[in-house]
Amino acid sequence: MSQASPHDQTFVLQKIQPALLGLMDGSVSTLAPIFAAAGLTGRPIDAFFVGLAASVGAGISMGLAEALSDDGVVSGRGTPLARGAITGVATILGGMLHTLPFLLPDLRVALSLAYAVVLVELLVIAYIRWHYMRSPLAQTVVQVIVGGGVVFGVGVWLGTLGARP
Repeated sequence: MSQASPHDQTFVLQKIQPALLGLMDGSVSTLAPIFAAAGLTGRPIDAFFVGLAASVGAGISMGLAEALSDDGVVSGRGTPLARGAITGVATILGGMLHTLPFLLPDLRVALSLAYAVVLVELLVIAYIRWHYMRSPLAQTVVQVIVGGGVVFGVGVWLGTLGARP
């Protein structure tokens, strides 16, 4: 495998890594609340608003955390504002992609579409890790799918615990 140029390393460090961080957090951290809300209420619109709140809240939190983590001078990670903005927007995007299906009025259809979107999100994350971070593909897919699957399962499980008969 060839060495990456300094320009490529800078791009990955300052753009791809913050975007990947946000995409992973937004995609995974919003799964449990959204699917729990869908199971608890049986109303897709409730799950949508929980997903919207979780996505935007997580985006603000992650953006601030990334921007405040270091000034970028010593680490070479770029400006805090740019990293924070990239991470925040990617977090919101990651959470909203599987939230949007809950705008559909039929819970069964919304859930089916959201399940498919989650799978695609996780595969895209695995691809980005493999392509830019040069992680072994099989290992990356397993890590991302298992990690996302555990959080997803917790959300579905919690949603069934309190669901009304």
